[in-house]
Amino acid sequence: MTQKGDLFKGMKKRKTIPPNRHGKVPQTRKGKRFMKPSNVTKDMEASRELSKFINQCNEIKAANLASKEGGQLSIIKPEEDPSK
Repeated sequence: MTQKGDLFKGMKKRKTIPPNRHGKVPQTRKGKRFMKPSNVTKDMEASRELSKFINQCNEIKAANLASKEGGQLSIIKPEEDPSK
């Protein structure tokens, strides 16, 4: 039997946050990574295309507003690779 009564087979002791760390930075943990779904449905593809269109429209509107007010913001088109 373990000497600590709250620990049984397969259980881990929960770490508690100390009341005062004396200037020590808390450890940053890596979360779950984003993984692409293995099966992409037509609905998912359609919603992705719709999101791209909405984002593009919003960017154009923002750039037009910024350029009207004397700002220097403009839309830069991505360069296409000549190898394609």
